[in-house]
Formats: sequence, structure tokens, C-alpha cells
Amino acid sequence: MTNPIALYFWPTPNGWKISIALEEMGLPYELHLVDITAGDQFAPEFLKISPNNRMPAITDPDGPDHAPVSIFESGAILQYLARKTGRFCGATERERLAVEQWLMWQMGGLGPMAGQAHHFLHYAPAMQPPQDIPYAKNRYRAEVARLYGVLDRQLARHAYVAGDFFSIADMAIWPWAHLWERQEQTLEDKPHLARWLETVGSRPGVQRGRALAAEKRGEIAGNAQAQSVLFTR
Repeated sequence: MTNPIALYFWPTPNGWKISIALEEMGLPYELHLVDITAGDQFAPEFLKISPNNRMPAITDPDGPDHAPVSIFESGAILQYLARKTGRFCGATERERLAVEQWLMWQMGGLGPMAGQAHHFLHYAPAMQPPQDIPYAKNRYRAEVARLYGVLDRQLARHAYVAGDFFSIADMAIWPWAHLWERQEQTLEDKPHLARWLETVGSRPGVQRGRALAAEKRGEIAGNAQAQSVLFTR
């Protein structure tokens, strides 16, 4: 596998899922920054790759049948890369089912709920005019807490999310979960989650993926132009 995968990326939790996977899997890739605060995700060229105008996305020149393929949606990308390499997806059918369940848990639960928590706790109150909505703040803060309780109980039984092996489920969940403070959560009553966060965060591949283009990451609260691009289009 000498042809690099094109990674369309911005340093966010969803972007980190794929940069971490590529680093952990040792796949060569070339970085294409998609500045979501400037509207790059709406460019016609990018929409050909990601019709939902969201990053991350990839183009693999060595796709199925040795033909190029473009993939959007972070969960689909993780599953594709795991199949491509035969790594981090479980060694048995039961393990694969566990990985898929927890990957879907992140895609349908933790990611959207934590994203809404970020929005209503940090971005909406800084908008003009301010949108400080106590119900929304409490609703999403509480739901994220519930989800972290689910995760903590799972990690009380296993070293990693899907079992006693590191998988794409961990790669999907960790980028959101390591921002627990920003979601106004606590780990005092979640010792297993705290242990897992440290274990996964100490992996060199995770650290490299998390650090990719880190200097580009900025606070958009109070940035009216970025908020207009992200929240009104």
C-alpha cells in the first residue's frame, strides 16, 4: 500500500477519529485541510467527495477492485479502513458485533449529544444575540452524563470498549470523551472511564492523530463569521 490516502480533515472530534485510525493502522496519507470555519466544506470540489458537506472524508486510490473510492461519514470510513487492513475490528464474529454496536453507539448517541452539549453550553450563549437556553443546556449535559455512565459500566467489565482489545470503537469514542470537561462532566464517579481515557490517550498513534494540525484549532465562541458558517448554513 504505497499510494497515500487523501484525508479531508479539520481538527475536531470527528476528524480525529480518522487521523487516529490512519496513524494506528500505519496507512500512508496526505492531508487536505477543510477549514469548516471558512466554509471550505461547501466547495463544489469537496461536495463531490462528501455530499453532506461534512468532514472527515477520504479518497483511497487503491479502493475495491484496485479502483479509487471516496468515502464520507466517519463511521463508514472507520469500518472501511478496518476491513482494508484487517485490524482493529475484532477477530471473531462476536468481537466484530461488539465493535459495531459500540461504534453505532458513538455515531448515534455520544457524538450527537456531546456535540449539542458543546453548542448550547459554549457557542449559543456567545452568539449575538445570546442564546442562553437553560433547558437545552441541562438536557444535553444530563444526556451526556447518562451516556458516560453507560460507558463506565461497560469499561468496568472490559479493558476497552468492545472487549479486551483496542478497536475502531475506541478510536470513535475517545475523541469525544476526552473533552468531558468541556461537556461539564465529572469523572469522580466514573473511575473506569477515567482509566480508559488515560490508557487510550497514551497510545502514540492516538497522540499523533490528535496532534494533527492542532495549531489550526481555535475557539469559535465569539467569532461571528465562523458561527455564521457553522450554524446558519
